[in-house]
Amino acid sequence: MMKDEKTGADSKAMNVPYTLYSEEDLPAEISRLFASAREATAQSYVPYSSFRVGSAIAMEDGQVVTGSNQENASFPAGICSERVGLVKASTLHPGVKMMRIAIVAIPDSGNIPVPVTPCGICRQSLLEYEVRQDSPLEVWFYTSENKYACIPSSSFLLPFSFTKNDLKSIG
Repeated sequence: MMKDEKTGADSKAMNVPYTLYSEEDLPAEISRLFASAREATAQSYVPYSSFRVGSAIAMEDGQVVTGSNQENASFPAGICSERVGLVKASTLHPGVKMMRIAIVAIPDSGNIPVPVTPCGICRQSLLEYEVRQDSPLEVWFYTSENKYACIPSSSFLLPFSFTKNDLKSIG
């Protein structure tokens, strides 16, 4: 624990564990998951941002469920690829755990993936499904270092989170 220099209050730091992989070191199953996410970007509906995002979720039973972002002229009525994938996975495969999600973003101006992490709403949604299934959900994404990052649990993306477990303690 550290002390704040100005106030003398206790100061703490949070760390986010993650692993970086080069293209060559990426496990084959993860490479296939990223390929599915990349393919899912073709289903994006992005007439406003021209920024295609696809996700692919690896299920415990070996199935892969994809999602793509869908925009709407009535901002913010669109939906991100991660939430499309989560809803599809839980609807089409009830009771089957989601093991990992890979996220890829490709602007219409090119075919090269760009760094992207889940937005705040998606982070909360990923955590909700993780808590719901009582099992970690790995989050994989492309980084600005031309690497692939793996965060072992979506909970690390949302420090000071609020879940159904917090609601139980209120009442």
